Amino acid sequence: MMNKFRILIPEPNSKYIRVKCSQCGYEQTVFSNSTFPVRCLSCGAQLVFPRGGKAKINGDILKVLG
Repeated sequence: MMNKFRILIPEPNSKYIRVKCSQCGYEQTVFSNSTFPVRCLSCGAQLVFPRGGKAKINGDILKVLG
């Protein structure tokens, strides 16, 4: 097990996520640690609810990018 301080190049825990809207089926890329509410570009339903750290995703997660 590696110690946290022995990691030479730290990587962030946040990622971009491909989300499918549960109401209209539109696919959109959002940030996992979003600090601002994200709405669907097609129907206007709220996809991301910010919660300080990781955001609550309200939709189907299709793919984690990067």
